[in-house]
Amino acid sequence: MRIEDTLNHIHNKDCIPGMRFLPGESIDLIITDPPFAIDFTSTRHNYHRKAARVLEGYSEITVSKYPVFTKRWMTQAHRVLKESGAMFVFSGWNNLKDLLVAADSLGFITVNHLIWKYQFGVFCKRRFVSSHYHCLYLCKNEQKRKFFYNSRFGPDARTDAGRSLRYRDMEDVWEIPREYWHGDMKTPTKLPAELVRKILAYASEPGDIVLDPFLGSGQVAVVCREMGRQYIGYEIVPEYHAFALKRLEEDSYRIPDKSR
Repeated sequence: MRIEDTLNHIHNKDCIPGMRFLPGESIDLIITDPPFAIDFTSTRHNYHRKAARVLEGYSEITVSKYPVFTKRWMTQAHRVLKESGAMFVFSGWNNLKDLLVAADSLGFITVNHLIWKYQFGVFCKRRFVSSHYHCLYLCKNEQKRKFFYNSRFGPDARTDAGRSLRYRDMEDVWEIPREYWHGDMKTPTKLPAELVRKILAYASEPGDIVLDPFLGSGQVAVVCREMGRQYIGYEIVPEYHAFALKRLEEDSYRIPDKSR
């Protein structure tokens, strides 16, 4: 398949066989939030959301199969990524080791281990509250990878307190709130648009091809189009693919729950 034939399309299929049709070294940037293998239940009432507005069908992976699953999709990701490209992979802490082992075995270079700190986690009585996700910033070639350090703030930009805005924005702990789409339809997990915008700004430029192997709600594709990037996405759950496609076709960031 020519890369031109799949640009700005999202596909309702498993990403592992799907990526095999992409040419080698054809992708500038990968941003993805794969399953965490934590026995996730899509309609649980986290954060007071109503289950009726949360799309069902979340495709989870068992812990025992997670290392092989991770190695398989990351093998294809490594093959299709350009030498000048990068990959940002989100993960919880539970099975992060499997991502790290797979990345190392495939020859990925870890540029940063980023922390996404959101506004609150779930209270626990027997351990500390988890209120962050991990994000591995990986590349194939440290000398050739793109990085645009002036893309969001110049050297003279300052906070009200006189601190460098560029320095603060480039620290490896990112405090970005979750998005709660009250009253609208949603998938059980999604990255905030601001998080995707930040990655796109630093690690890509207009016209670049961005891949999300686990598209979910379509957030990466939606923000890519907003910022002038081309996108390719795979989503195995039909309901999620239809939801993402509706957002793209209607050019609508949020989809109201019309059953209310």
